[in-house]
Amino acid sequence: MITSAQNKKIQEVRRLGSKRKEREASGLYIAEGIRLVEEALPHAADCAYLLWSAPLSPRAESLVHGFSAAGVSVEEITTQLMDSIAGTDSPQGILAVMKMAPLPLPEKADFVVVADGIQDPGNLGTLFRTAAAANADALLLMPGCADEYSPKVIRSGMGTHFRLPFARMDWDQAQSWLRSFPQMRILAADSDGGVSCWQTNLRNPTALIIGSEANGPCDRALALSDARILIPMPGQIESLNAGIAAGILIFEVVRQRNEQ
Repeated sequence: MITSAQNKKIQEVRRLGSKRKEREASGLYIAEGIRLVEEALPHAADCAYLLWSAPLSPRAESLVHGFSAAGVSVEEITTQLMDSIAGTDSPQGILAVMKMAPLPLPEKADFVVVADGIQDPGNLGTLFRTAAAANADALLLMPGCADEYSPKVIRSGMGTHFRLPFARMDWDQAQSWLRSFPQMRILAADSDGGVSCWQTNLRNPTALIIGSEANGPCDRALALSDARILIPMPGQIESLNAGIAAGILIFEVVRQRNEQ
């Protein structure tokens, strides 16, 4: 059992939880809690190590056994140490340190979500979860987005990092990849103008650019897009939260295609 706060793994987890540079340099991130560790279990080959503390629920115990059976280094730590390194107020006694190993982008794509400068980790995590729920083919992360491996993004994503292909790109790379699909229409969500999403045909191959709540789509996003769309808002509100706006637009795509 690990009992010292000076233990190398404990210190590493602290750094991974608080420093983006540490995550980028090491290629590691934290998946904390039963739900996220369950999602990580099929990817146990990408787990550097797993830490747990008593008491564990039967569900968490089965995860400890599962990772151990997969050959992962599994170590018990004290409850006090788990409380000190956990990123939640009520730790569930289990966390996995995972290697960054996103699913590769698909060779064919029919629906792509593009995150343009989404800086709020909660909104970015919500975008991961919403895109995965809509069965999007990929999520592209453009310059200015929050760190996709920050603990808050991972928690908000609820395990979709293991399910949804995603990649961080610059705008030139995004243009090259999206234009490799000849039928793909690129639409930028813009509350300042455009055609209503209810009146826009979203049944054909579509890339949907979601800008930040504060700034909307950037100049490069507008230059790349084929058209702009908006969400009609009869109330006297300038804009919606980026996560809410993304959910409305993404599931308008789902609605139209289900009707088709």
